[in-house]
Amino acid sequence: MFTESEFTLIVGAGPTGLTLARVLQRHGAPFRIVEQSPAPPAGSRGKGIQPRTQEVLDDLGLLPEFRAASADYPELLIHLPGGATMTQRMDELHDPTPNAPYPNMLMLPQWHTSALLAQGVPVEYGVGVVSLSESEVVLSNGETVTPRYVVGCDGGRSTVRKALDVPFEGSSAPEEQLQIADVRVPGLSRDNWHIWPGADQRSFRLGLCPLPGTDEFQLTAPPTGESIEDLVESVGLSITHVGWTSLYRANIRMVSRYRVGHVFLAGDAAHVHSPAGGQGLNTGIQDAYNLGWKIALGGSSLLDTYEAERLPVAADVLGISTRLHRRVIDHPDENAIRRDDPALRQLSLNYRGGPLSAEHRSQPGLVQAGDRAPGPILDLLRGPQFTLLAFNWAGDLPTADASLHAHRIDDPAVATIYDAQGPTLFLVRPDNYIGCATSTLDDVTKYLADLSS
Repeated sequence: MFTESEFTLIVGAGPTGLTLARVLQRHGAPFRIVEQSPAPPAGSRGKGIQPRTQEVLDDLGLLPEFRAASADYPELLIHLPGGATMTQRMDELHDPTPNAPYPNMLMLPQWHTSALLAQGVPVEYGVGVVSLSESEVVLSNGETVTPRYVVGCDGGRSTVRKALDVPFEGSSAPEEQLQIADVRVPGLSRDNWHIWPGADQRSFRLGLCPLPGTDEFQLTAPPTGESIEDLVESVGLSITHVGWTSLYRANIRMVSRYRVGHVFLAGDAAHVHSPAGGQGLNTGIQDAYNLGWKIALGGSSLLDTYEAERLPVAADVLGISTRLHRRVIDHPDENAIRRDDPALRQLSLNYRGGPLSAEHRSQPGLVQAGDRAPGPILDLLRGPQFTLLAFNWAGDLPTADASLHAHRIDDPAVATIYDAQGPTLFLVRPDNYIGCATSTLDDVTKYLADLSS
């Protein structure tokens, strides 16, 4: 167990840093979280909560609040010349299934996501990192601290990453820009995401997306040299308020290392994406979800698996979001805005073949070690413990304690979803991925012993 002096310093209080704080908090692992900005950041920014992230929020006990504050993505209403309109969906709405109880992406402004995650988290605002070394971190409030671990969750311009001198490899396209703003547009229906094409009917001129829980729209448009007010007036509307504004420049980069000694990188500090496909915020949250329980358990070899598991995921996600971005830029048509690739939901991301995935069965089923634990028994998985799921199991099971819960699963429908043929044990990690799949209890005992060694 850690002592209070062996705390983790989380640098950055966006969704990634706050998720990490939440995970450490529920494990009872001490931390401090500092944020250079003097107050919680404003702005809608990344507004999509993917299905896999909703399962993370479910596990953390936060999903009801998120679902109450958010909404499904609305249908696009495309405004054509002469007053005609047409509708289109980026992706159809999907019905919940036992395997995927939360099948649709939710929309929630990022400031609200951060606010919900921050409840009960003691963020130190107005405190940044000045410098860091192998043993010490100098903070902007004059403190010098000696944390056991440091996690840079401080965005694409990460001070922590720069201090480590870790290259941020990739490319930029400064000519590909998008202005974004949170605005109020009275009289515009909030039932749709409004799109105005360019004069060629193929390019994009203006988008206004209603933000749930507010009276604002997120405005997106390529820079034209005209003001936001004039741009909106050109389509027959007017703005009464302009809030947060930003200029997005195409910047697609990632690190080749997630760990340098006792310092880790997560979220945008490790990878920046095109906003196409709603992947960046979600990937950052899942970085933190992967890293948090490993910090709580400690052990250098276990912490090495953070990079081994998450770096390939970030590379794949970067590829998906880049392909979607290029499709919009290079081949704009009515299908360029489709977001119906199942991979975007992040339910199929897995760690098969990774250092923590022990598949002992000679004939694995459809669900294997390294896979996300499917959805029908999420209520059994909530919490910081390992969970042992025993299918068709007549033998003894370990006695439940704070670190391990064991459940016999007798529901044949659940066994079908897990494709459990004969006596089968699935050991589910605290981040709800299957660590060990076997038909022998000794394999489970050895797996847990190896983690703590």
